[in-house]
Amino acid sequence: MTQLDDVHTSSDTPKLGRRRDPAKDQQILDAAVEVLAETGFDGMTIDMVASRAGAGKATVYRRWTSKNELVLDAVACMKKGDLESLSIPDTGTLRGDLVAMIRPPSIHDAERKLKVMAGLASMLSSAPELADAANEAIVEPRARINRMLLTRAIERGEIAADTDIQLVSLISPSMVAYRSLILRKPVDREFLITIIDGIILPAVGLGHTAPAPAAPVE
Repeated sequence: MTQLDDVHTSSDTPKLGRRRDPAKDQQILDAAVEVLAETGFDGMTIDMVASRAGAGKATVYRRWTSKNELVLDAVACMKKGDLESLSIPDTGTLRGDLVAMIRPPSIHDAERKLKVMAGLASMLSSAPELADAANEAIVEPRARINRMLLTRAIERGEIAADTDIQLVSLISPSMVAYRSLILRKPVDREFLITIIDGIILPAVGLGHTAPAPAAPVE
């Protein structure tokens, strides 16, 4: 009898009329993301997720029939509310907007997402659908914000209308991922401002701008 068969015994079958608890679903998904970031996909088990979520293993299997399915949903769920939860700055300049997006909570969230991507490394090549979900949850939210800021800069005539927004929007997420996953160095305010002044602004024809004074930590 397989592990999945073990948890699908009659005693584990939900009673008729029993409703799923959305809050418990979210707890399990959050726990899956935490465990994935800590152990990687190969080291992650349903038992670990259930324990972290304060749920029974059978409760998890009633909702997701496999680890792949759970991870796919957990990673996809990470992108929800990314734009809605952020206050997008409008300082009047592209540099001002990009610098204003550097906040301790957003840096912490980016590092957490990169740890999740590192945890997915063993699965990305063999599960294209997981790679797509990881991109949507981890890279695309920040790239989407960058595209908004770049579009605004075009609309106010600050940068050329033919700027390759799609390409430029991926510069900071790509370099952050490389620094965190490959070099294993921290992503801090100084590093992000270096990307803005040394790479992004020259890429859109604005040249190098003198760094602004460091803002107080929130």
